[in-house]
Amino acid sequence: MYSFSTCWNSHRHTDGREMLREIRQLGFEYAELSHGVRLSLVEGILQAVDAGEIRISSLHNFCPLPMGVSHAAPNLFQFSAESPRERELAFKNTLKTFDFAVRVGAPLVVLHMGSVEMKDYTERLKGLLADGRRETPRYEALLAEAIEQRERRKEPFVERAYDTLRRLIPEAEARGLRLGIENREALEEIPFETDLRFFFREFSQPTVAYWHDTGHAQIKEELGVIHHMLHLESFADRLAGFHIHDVKPPCRDHCPPGTGRVDFASLRPWLRPEHVKVFELSPALSADEVRAGVAHIKQVWGEE
Repeated sequence: MYSFSTCWNSHRHTDGREMLREIRQLGFEYAELSHGVRLSLVEGILQAVDAGEIRISSLHNFCPLPMGVSHAAPNLFQFSAESPRERELAFKNTLKTFDFAVRVGAPLVVLHMGSVEMKDYTERLKGLLADGRRETPRYEALLAEAIEQRERRKEPFVERAYDTLRRLIPEAEARGLRLGIENREALEEIPFETDLRFFFREFSQPTVAYWHDTGHAQIKEELGVIHHMLHLESFADRLAGFHIHDVKPPCRDHCPPGTGRVDFASLRPWLRPEHVKVFELSPALSADEVRAGVAHIKQVWGEE
């Protein structure tokens, strides 16, 4: 199943029905409601869904946005936060996403798990990469420092994030939802690529699945942290779906597939008919650029 994320057009619409009609006019029978869906768009979304104009494949937490928030904010409240109040807000607003998913008939919610509070090594490494200094002692030393710092600091943040997820799992199960745990591009975001195997051993419930973001994985490859294809292979047995976008050098993501460095052909062996494949493209792209990217994926991955 191919789907298309409202991250491309939610900011341009004041009517949720028109937002979804624009996606339907691109040829999609399914849409993902992303983390930029304002409360004012909900009524129109429900009208479109109830009228059978489009189906909803998935939601990306937090959706709809909390009251008073008007811009995409998937990390507004973090599962890993030190503040109990922030963690409770993360929990309660995630439950609102769950309830909205049930209302629109979506079977899956994509989640961010939080992060470790530390220096922003990711942006510093991207800067060195942009300057052509990837193969330098300075780069290697900074990457090693980043990994060491996150390992040293991670325990309380990871445990709080996991505790929040433990509270959410029975809520998802009661609603018949699956949770897609998304791989992230920043080194400090949870779960770390080095911890994912242990994560899925701990959370062995079928409710908890892996959600593979092609752009985030490619950025991690560009940074020298993972091998994109081998990473996907390692977690293919827990895979629920994809966010599809490309990455132009050095690390500009949400580009049309076929215009950047992601080798989509190498990922194809791990696709299954039941996977949800969501195009998550930049709002800056034109409809023609979107169509070209969609055509590229369908040529490489097939029509369904």
